[in-house]
Amino acid sequence: MSDHLPLSVTVLENAYTLTIGDDFCIDRDPDVIEQLLADTRSPNTKRAYQKDLNNFFLFISGRLPTQDLVLEFLHLEQRHAVAVVLKYKAHLVNKKKLAEATVNRRLSAIKSLTAMGRKLGVCNYTLEDIKGEKVESYRDTTGITPADFTQVLGLVNRETLKGKRDYAILRLLWDNALRRSEVCNLNVGDFNAQASTLSILGKGKGTQKTVVDLSRKTVEAIADWLIVSKRSSRTRQALFIAISYNGNGKRLSGEAIRRLVSGLCKEVGITKQMSPHRIRHSSITTVLDKNNGNYRATQRFSRHAKPDTVMKYDDNRQKLQKAMTDILADLV
Repeated sequence: MSDHLPLSVTVLENAYTLTIGDDFCIDRDPDVIEQLLADTRSPNTKRAYQKDLNNFFLFISGRLPTQDLVLEFLHLEQRHAVAVVLKYKAHLVNKKKLAEATVNRRLSAIKSLTAMGRKLGVCNYTLEDIKGEKVESYRDTTGITPADFTQVLGLVNRETLKGKRDYAILRLLWDNALRRSEVCNLNVGDFNAQASTLSILGKGKGTQKTVVDLSRKTVEAIADWLIVSKRSSRTRQALFIAISYNGNGKRLSGEAIRRLVSGLCKEVGITKQMSPHRIRHSSITTVLDKNNGNYRATQRFSRHAKPDTVMKYDDNRQKLQKAMTDILADLV
């Protein structure tokens, strides 16, 4: 024991002489934008942050953001930083005349940057006093009727490989009101034919998957596609793939699903611009019709985080304002 004592004492003495933090690789001047993007899961959000922050720094300095330029902005005093961002907001609203949602998104990127700066200890102010523009989301939640969607399904040639894939996708969009990103991210192993379930990466859920129950028709459609496409052996491969000459075998993109929906709806004769999200709107509105406005059941079906969103669908479904207007008109 005593033989090892001198070595232990030496190691201990050396440890005491080290500067605190020498063994931790942390940059003295962090790249805040790089850290912000690294801390963000969604590729779409990463791209939006990068684009919006580029626009902001081009406006305030005439240059794209660099590490030093970002730190210079984050080192400003509270009143100076607020003044700069308010000037930028006024530019977006009055000169660029951007939509309210776009203005809010750009402001959100700047606020996220300053929040990350505070976490890293290089920013001492907040931008909470800068309020976003008021936006009424889901102003139009109407889509197409079940009869119209039946015609859309009828256009799909279910005898072909592409037709089997498209039919399974369309059933998921309607029967389960899936978002197109949720469809794109599906893997073969997410489908459980025996339990009639599907594990999906829901919006804002990170890597945590949500299990949804499937209808018999959807289970049969997915199973049929898997058998014919021979995709039942590897559970981590994409459930839906491109089968055209360009990109054959790659995971199907959201744009491809949008074109599928838009093209079929136009072929049926639907004049409204249709998309996968419009199909989702249609499904949710139809559910409210069939369950007599049961918000709780509809929220479980739609997987919305807030009941208020479901209420917006119900307002559009029942045309409550029109009914009240007619009552008043009949009184005079």
